[in-house]
Amino acid sequence: MQIHNDKVNILLVDDQPQRLLSYEAVLAQLGETLVKAHSGEEALRRLMEQEFAVILLDVSMPGMDGFETAQLIHQHPRFENTPIIFVTGVHIGELDRLQGYRLGAIDYVQVPLVPDILRSKVAVLVELYRKRRALAGENASLVKVNLALQTERAQEFEALSQTLALANAELSLANAQLEAEVAERRRAEAQLQQLAEKLRQADRRKDEFLATLAHELRNPLAPIRSAVGLLQNERASAPERQSLDVIDRQLRQLVRMVDDLLDVSRITHGRIELRRQLTELGPLLATAVETTLPHIESMKHQLSLDIPDAAIFVDGDPQRLTQVFGNLLNNASKYTLPGGIIALSAQLQVQEVVVRVTDSGIGIPAERLDEVFDLFVQIDTSLERAQGGLGIGLTLVRRLIQMHGGSIHASSEGVGLGSCFEIRLPLAARGAARARAAQEAEVPAAATVAQAGRRVLIVDDNRDAADTLAQLLGMSGHDVRTVYDPELALDALIAFQPDVAFLDVGMPKLNGLELAAMIRADARGDRVVLVALTGWGQADDRRRSRAAGCDHHLVKPADPFEIERICREATRTAQ
Repeated sequence: MQIHNDKVNILLVDDQPQRLLSYEAVLAQLGETLVKAHSGEEALRRLMEQEFAVILLDVSMPGMDGFETAQLIHQHPRFENTPIIFVTGVHIGELDRLQGYRLGAIDYVQVPLVPDILRSKVAVLVELYRKRRALAGENASLVKVNLALQTERAQEFEALSQTLALANAELSLANAQLEAEVAERRRAEAQLQQLAEKLRQADRRKDEFLATLAHELRNPLAPIRSAVGLLQNERASAPERQSLDVIDRQLRQLVRMVDDLLDVSRITHGRIELRRQLTELGPLLATAVETTLPHIESMKHQLSLDIPDAAIFVDGDPQRLTQVFGNLLNNASKYTLPGGIIALSAQLQVQEVVVRVTDSGIGIPAERLDEVFDLFVQIDTSLERAQGGLGIGLTLVRRLIQMHGGSIHASSEGVGLGSCFEIRLPLAARGAARARAAQEAEVPAAATVAQAGRRVLIVDDNRDAADTLAQLLGMSGHDVRTVYDPELALDALIAFQPDVAFLDVGMPKLNGLELAAMIRADARGDRVVLVALTGWGQADDRRRSRAAGCDHHLVKPADPFEIERICREATRTAQ
């Protein structure tokens, strides 16, 4: 940029000092005299003191705005030709532009500024100002040097053309830079889209892995559950039966956790399914205590229980509520120093029951009480008390309690003063106890029906799973046949003519769904009730089972009571 010895004045008008600094930084390269004014009134005073080549004027100023200032400037004969460039930080419409042009605006520039564009526009106006001043001087001697003036004018016009050409070149360069920035932004957006797609693929692979893991875990759990059912049906001493009950409860908890692996996103998207029923609260609290007792004892905590002797019933999911109470007890044990105190209490109120888990542990800072239930939040992450976990336990607890129509509240006196988690659950409606009694009365009658015995075919390449299920059904009085090779199943079905057939889906050579379709295609397979046994339990898996002709879809390890119910219904259908 050419530096002139005869500097001209440029007036910068803006009420914001930081913008004035930015104008100075952009226009400093021009080498001209930059004069600042912080308001329209100060700008008018500056104009009365000296002459300016161009005015850079902010539109939005308190008091006298840019439009009013421009009108007063151009009403004065001395400044009616002074060029004004409006600066605006907001989007303006066409009417605003027309008003500005009527008031004498040469151009508009938008905030944030593009330095090269602003500098080029001002440079052109400065150069024009110089030329006009030079022309005025030449006009004074026009009579004397008419021919020289014509030559000078030609040179001036040529210089002006060169100046405009230079300005156009600079504008073209600025435009090219803008286009390069746009292209770079597009490339960045494309890279972000590719990254997002990779994240989606990774999420899908994660879901597939979890589903596969759950399936593989369910396969060994199925014979274990059947074996527990067998042992429970045999005569056993009280200690043995108590141990079997413990195994059964813990197995059910493990099965439920495996179920959660199928769709982890249910936790964050609120798609957890409750299996609600009339539930007595006392056994759930006892199971939660039993689950966490080993850790409590290892930390030598003092555990106190205050639970009413009277039965308290709620309409809830037993497994999920046990999970809630176990989670709170486990947290209390984790964040309480050895020898500390943990208390579990339940109190009946008018229409609800209040369960409290209190500890003498590390406590919760007052400013963090509201965030303890947020996802991935852990109050204490110090190495000496690092207990692992992802910080999703309390989030899940709150959502489960809310899904039950209840609420949970955390309180603490401060750091080192322990904490208390209070759960409020609505009591079950009146008449629910009678319904529960009717449900319990139905079991002996169902067992009587089952004693009549049905013909049951089990097709499973896992011998342990097939044999334990066969033993369980055999003890209920059913006539059972097992087939370990799915290719022999159709002949066995025709020869045995079962009332119900349990088909393992994940078999080699011929899977259970293909076998079900073959059975349905045979006229002799119309009356048999087909049950798919599988470790896959998502909605698509159930749809495929139905499409193949299966009447039921049981996820391993199947509940023995559900298996017996299917057999009873198959008996009634066959009759």
